[in-house]
Amino acid sequence: MMAKKQFSIHHALAAGAVAGTVSGFVKLGWENILPPRTPERDATNPPQQFLEQLGLPKKLAHATFHYNGHDIPWTSLAIHFGFSTSLAMLYAVVRHYMPLAKLGKGTVWGLGVWSVAHLAAMPAIGTVPPAKDQPMEEHISEALGHAIWNWVNELVLEEMEDKK
Repeated sequence: MMAKKQFSIHHALAAGAVAGTVSGFVKLGWENILPPRTPERDATNPPQQFLEQLGLPKKLAHATFHYNGHDIPWTSLAIHFGFSTSLAMLYAVVRHYMPLAKLGKGTVWGLGVWSVAHLAAMPAIGTVPPAKDQPMEEHISEALGHAIWNWVNELVLEEMEDKK
């Protein structure tokens, strides 16, 4: 008889950090295929707007580094990966105690994150327009992107569990 693997919150958090980093790159790639915002609305993207709301000067919120002819918004990326890893770490723990969170290989959790963040929380604090005023293309890109983002989290977490 095989012994049941013991749950370690420290391992779950570490695995979640790895999963969130991988899935964060996937989500960035997704947004290159189906951009969630128009160029006008992306002139100040949600991470930049959020940082400005917190009092960060616009110059720092919009800070970039130059690579291969492109200006890369490093502060936006820091927020993007911060949210991706922290929410993946939360998911890594929650899925252990509430297996229902893994429904649809984690895609339902991803849709829940999108709903709470993009349809409720960010509009409530004024980071993005109310959900009814956001273009349908934004909803499609963000909903599918979050479902895929957390599906990747689930795949990485499963793979890391198998390696313990």
